[in-house]
Formats: sequence, structure tokens, C-alpha cells
Amino acid sequence: MRAAIKHFPSWLCVLLSSALALTAVAQTEGEQGHPLVLEALVEPAAVPVPQVSVDAAADAALAPQSIPDSVPGPKSLANASLEVPPVCAKPLYLTFDTGHMEIAPLVEEVLSRQQVRATFFLANERTRTGGGSLDEVWAPWWKKLSQQGHVFASHTYDHVYWQADLPDGNFRVRASAGPLEGKLQTWSAQDYCRELKRPVDRFMQMTGQQMLPLFRAAGGRTSPALLKAAAECGYAHVGWSPAGFLGDELSSEKYPNQMLLERALRNIRSGDILLAHLGIWSRKDPWAPAVLEPLIQGLKEKGFCFATIDTHPAFRAVSQLPK
Repeated sequence: MRAAIKHFPSWLCVLLSSALALTAVAQTEGEQGHPLVLEALVEPAAVPVPQVSVDAAADAALAPQSIPDSVPGPKSLANASLEVPPVCAKPLYLTFDTGHMEIAPLVEEVLSRQQVRATFFLANERTRTGGGSLDEVWAPWWKKLSQQGHVFASHTYDHVYWQADLPDGNFRVRASAGPLEGKLQTWSAQDYCRELKRPVDRFMQMTGQQMLPLFRAAGGRTSPALLKAAAECGYAHVGWSPAGFLGDELSSEKYPNQMLLERALRNIRSGDILLAHLGIWSRKDPWAPAVLEPLIQGLKEKGFCFATIDTHPAFRAVSQLPK
């Protein structure tokens, strides 16, 4: 493994080495089949902050990674309608994965009103309207967001979960959307790379713009072999911070919105990557916009600002490579 890494470009070596340094002790199925960073929902033990995780799991032993105290604000994009926020010493990176999309317009309204740019990881997931989150119904919405200066990356087209590494170098995977939803499949590294590129191609069709060469694995599930395969075809993985797990995919009976809001405001630290979704099927009391806007307002009052993932120290180099 180490010998193979020597032949990668330097930026891939740094990112992959960071990923391999982290260990996940266990993974637990959440209501959406996602591994949950449950430690973000209890009083945290003392850990060095700021921190960035490259993978997430239940009760995970996540090694923190130090980052600079400040990073530049998001770079200006053509036709951006949001003002570029000033540089601050306490940046946060708000990210959204796709979902059933019912709350997507409300999320966009809050982000626009609060002048916050976010990072979106796109998969073609089932929607409340009976289609997919990347279909023609949603294409104008994605184009609107792209013109507002948000940034975008792959989440695998059919929201494909890594299940296991196989002895022959292939992977066992399971899609939660698409024609093979729920079926176990055996994929090669090339198959996984093709799946990472499908949202990239679709996003270009919808918006005429490029995605970042980044991805988030479905549920955050990865292995060193999967990260290596993705790196070889040009994609670096983006996880989330323990306190950045905002809990919108948890039961609203056990984790009501007010509890999630209070704990996020108490635990989030500078440099954290925050994770939410554009709609979770199993949550009866929607997280957005009930928590999203007061969370953004509360974090601003604490002196935090928001930046897109391409300005994060761990991803800045790869994100700014020539297309």
C-alpha cells in the first residue's frame, strides 16, 4: 500500500495518508442505513479541536486533524448572487447530502437569507415527487444553486453503500436507489470510479458547470482499499466532524429538534465539517428549516463564519487543480 502511494500525485498522497490514519471501531445502521456518529449527541469527552474526520462510525475512535485557525472565504464564482463573506478566524463547512428533497426549497431560502454558501454531495435518490433528486424536475433548482456560489461533489449516483472488501480486490456494494436498489453487487475499482463520475456528468448536463473532484461515500462508509481506488481516479473523500453530525437522520421522538439544536450549538468548534440532508424519510418532524436557521444564527453569534469545502485546508489543493 505505501509503495503504491508513492506513485500518486503529492496532493493525493496527503489526503489518502490522512484517511488511512483514521480507524473506525464499529458501524451501526441508522434509520436510513447510515452509520451514526452518536458521540456527537452526548456530552463529548475532552478532545483536541478543531478536528476533521474522514470517515464516521458509531462509537468511532476518530483521530483529530489540526487545521489552521483561519482559511480564506469561498472563492467568487461567475453569476454568484450571494455576497462573499469576510474572512474570519472560526470557519465552519456546512455540507448537505441529497435526500427526498421535500425540504430542499426551504434549505435554499434559509441559505440565501443568511448569505451562507454550502457544499452539496449529489446522488439520484428517491424523492417525494416520485422521481429522483437529479431528474428534470430538480435540474432548474440545482442550476439556481450553482449560480449562487455553492459548490458540489459526488455522492455516487445510486447512493451506493460500500459493504466489504473482497479477497480478489473487488468490493461488495449495495445501492439504496436506482434499478438495483437493495441488491448486493460485486464491483471492481473501475466500477466504483464510474459510479463516482455519473453525478459529475449529470451535474454538467443540468448546470453547465463542473463538480469538485471530491466525493462522500454513502453513509460515510469506506475502507482503505476503497479510498485508494477513488484516489486513483481522482477523487478525495470528505467525511464530517463528530460534532458536525447534526442528527437530522435520527428519530425525532428520541432526538427532537430543540435537543439537536442545543447540542450542536454547544459542541461545534472551529474547522468542523457539518453534515445534514435534503430530507430524511424516517424523521417525522423535519430538521430543516426548524433547526437550520436558528443553528446558523446561533453559530454566527458565536463568531463562526461559513465557507465551502474547496477552501478547507485538507481539500484546497485538489479542489483548485485545473479542470
